[in-house]
Amino acid sequence: MTQSDTEPRLTASYWRLWWATGINSVGDGAFAAAVPLLAVTVTRDPRLVSLVSAATYLPWLLLSLPAGALVDRHDRVGLMWRAQAIQALIVGVVAVLAALGHVGIPVLAIMAFSLGACAVVFANAAQAVLPDIIAKPLLHKANGHQQTITTIGLQFAGPPLGSLLFAVAVALPFGMDAGSFALSAALLATLPRRGPRRIEHPPMRTAIADGLRWLARHRLLRTLALLLGVNTFCWQLGNVTLVLLATQTLHLDAPGYGLLLAGAAIGSLLGGLVSARIVKRTGALPALLTALATNVVVFAGIGLSPNAIVLCALLAVNGFLTTLWSVVTVSLRQEIVPAELLGRVNSVYRMLGWGLIPLGALAGGLVAHAFGLRAPYPVAGVLRGIALLVAMPALVRAMRD
Repeated sequence: MTQSDTEPRLTASYWRLWWATGINSVGDGAFAAAVPLLAVTVTRDPRLVSLVSAATYLPWLLLSLPAGALVDRHDRVGLMWRAQAIQALIVGVVAVLAALGHVGIPVLAIMAFSLGACAVVFANAAQAVLPDIIAKPLLHKANGHQQTITTIGLQFAGPPLGSLLFAVAVALPFGMDAGSFALSAALLATLPRRGPRRIEHPPMRTAIADGLRWLARHRLLRTLALLLGVNTFCWQLGNVTLVLLATQTLHLDAPGYGLLLAGAAIGSLLGGLVSARIVKRTGALPALLTALATNVVVFAGIGLSPNAIVLCALLAVNGFLTTLWSVVTVSLRQEIVPAELLGRVNSVYRMLGWGLIPLGALAGGLVAHAFGLRAPYPVAGVLRGIALLVAMPALVRAMRD
């Protein structure tokens, strides 16, 4: 028997999850390109454009904690496919409204919040279900594959397709996303289930508090969660007006904007493919620190890009580093956190990590309005650098341990 025969392998259930992720990601990529393009046709005010983005991520602040408790109490697979089915219905309604010309900023904001609420449940359940269907030694590899297929769909294939469909008819990319949600839900419904977790569950408030206390006592994951919060705030501060920077300052049209996002996705794709090898060679935390430090410089440079080619290259580097960060931190949580607490701890981590994104979106709109469309990214880079310096002692101590 060879060594390869004895090594654990990714299961058929995992590959069904992978296919569902890929299909959904293509639709989401088309949707992600179409929404800001549709918003720009309604208004050119960066503050109003930022409201739609803020509404998308607001559920992470408001709903993440109860969603985590639900994930630890109920069938995770069932939560995933039902969330996707509801998202298919929501986007389908938006497609009809877009075809009729009845979509404005309020409709987009309501849609974004509703989809975000479903995404909170889905994302918490998806990260918690992965250790249920594969062996722990394969987590870095599995998360790398998940990041790769997500990047291919969400950033590489979806955006140019969404931009082209938008140029043909406004409703087409939204209809495509609704179909991808429905197909993904059908695939997810075939995954094996562990059943509801009904073993002496404490009251909801107590269950949430257990997750909060566990993360608060773990120095490394607590530091990473807080650092993620600052980084995602800064990411959205810069990213919220990227469509305006590309179309107004650099004069790209709708297909050109989609190609810009696709070019940037190449870096994310490479990050997903090689992240497990990098971690194996350097260790998880050294790879993490290198990615964080490099991204500080990249963020500052994005806003100063003289043309679309430079902007695309810097966005690609950012994508590579962000994917490396994501694979490392998700795998750490799945390895360290007890299975019965994974949903709740993930929800606290994601609330801290993503809860400030709506504020970052609003801040980005205000900064762009006051100082110009190039200003948000350099401001975000400075803030990320300060946060890294503050977190460095805890990260270095954990690396030595």
